[in-house]
Amino acid sequence: MTRLHTFLTRNLWAQVLLSVLGASALVLLISPGESPTAVLIRVAFSSLGGVAVLLAVRRKEKRATGTDTTGLVTLDGRIRSGEVPTDPAEREALRALVAKRLHRTRHRPWALAFLVLLFGGVAVLTALTAGPRQTIGFGILAVAFPTWIYFQGRKQVRRLHRMREALREEEPGVTQHAA
Repeated sequence: MTRLHTFLTRNLWAQVLLSVLGASALVLLISPGESPTAVLIRVAFSSLGGVAVLLAVRRKEKRATGTDTTGLVTLDGRIRSGEVPTDPAEREALRALVAKRLHRTRHRPWALAFLVLLFGGVAVLTALTAGPRQTIGFGILAVAFPTWIYFQGRKQVRRLHRMREALREEEPGVTQHAA
């Protein structure tokens, strides 16, 4: 699983390809009468905004850490494993990455609420305008996807907080004072 994560982190094109194919398969499952080519083109085109956001986030993280894609993969692996680097330059880069990612999570509750409202609204509209197959399919998606996003996001935020504390506690040359 770690090798797959490393490969996907290094290769943005693979992330985009898997996302587009997965979304296309889901659309075809919910609406089986549509042309697979038309669905693939529509999903790919509608994914351009997400790709642009992903590229912007990656560029900002590279700038904040002063590293390249391989360096980001290494730092991300350290966050996932909880391993604190001993090299001062790598510690500083990891500290910057953790701060950047934690800063990005500040609006997370509002974004999750918006996502739930968005999926709920589309589920209601689907129920009013489509058949039972589409309604059930989208209803399952409307529950499963925000739930998955919530729990995966919490796990990542916990990792970031643990790493931030570990970087603070293990700073070389800093003595810890008892409270």
